[in-house]
Amino acid sequence: MDGHPADPAALVNEIEGHLLLVAAREEARSAAVRFTARLDWLMSGQREEVRRLYEEEHLALALASWRRTAERAGQLRHEYEEAYRGLRRRVLARAALAFAVLGCVLAGAAVLPALCPN
Repeated sequence: MDGHPADPAALVNEIEGHLLLVAAREEARSAAVRFTARLDWLMSGQREEVRRLYEEEHLALALASWRRTAERAGQLRHEYEEAYRGLRRRVLARAALAFAVLGCVLAGAAVLPALCPN
């Protein structure tokens, strides 16, 4: 292969990630330009350096935020999966108990007429 995922869902995720990164870079660039435009007392070389550093920092903060969000999403997924498994076990146990009770009631209803003749 050429380094791209064969799974369509993985390919969509990769494209989405690329588009998010491009958008974040553009947002960082725009924010840096707006910031440095107010620093009219800087020389052009200094302004360009401040713009570059601001852009890098803005992008680094966005990436760190995405990582924290992804980590928290993973934690929540694990917590919800555990809660779901526990709930499923309780529902299945109660359903089994209900069927056992129903079986006993039906068995008792079938045997009762034989034990109590008219």
